[in-house]
Amino acid sequence: MAYEISGTIKTIFDTQTFPSGFSKREFVITTEDKFPQDIKLECLKEKASLLDSVTEGQAVKVHFDINGREYNGRYFVNLNAWRVEAAAGGEGAPAGNETRRDESPSPEDTTDYSAEDEPPF
Repeated sequence: MAYEISGTIKTIFDTQTFPSGFSKREFVITTEDKFPQDIKLECLKEKASLLDSVTEGQAVKVHFDINGREYNGRYFVNLNAWRVEAAAGGEGAPAGNETRRDESPSPEDTTDYSAEDEPPF
């Protein structure tokens, strides 16, 4: 299931590369709710480049998946971003016009997906 969150980029961290060749880049956005929250997300592997075209202080909309796992009796949750785009009316061009890893590009798709509908993937 895919989720999205909007906010302002607070911090973008450097890319971390591990001995196995795996890499990730973390970032924090601050929501614009009544009680703002700082939410840390991460971009894995080639998706780390999505953060190259956004800057701290920029309003963005982030599409992400929630991944949970258990290791040695402890539970971990990661928010894995797969699309980062400038918020409507925000400055700059959209970032990350990449397709999600399990969807194919369909430029002719004009379906209006409202907040109540599930995405078609």
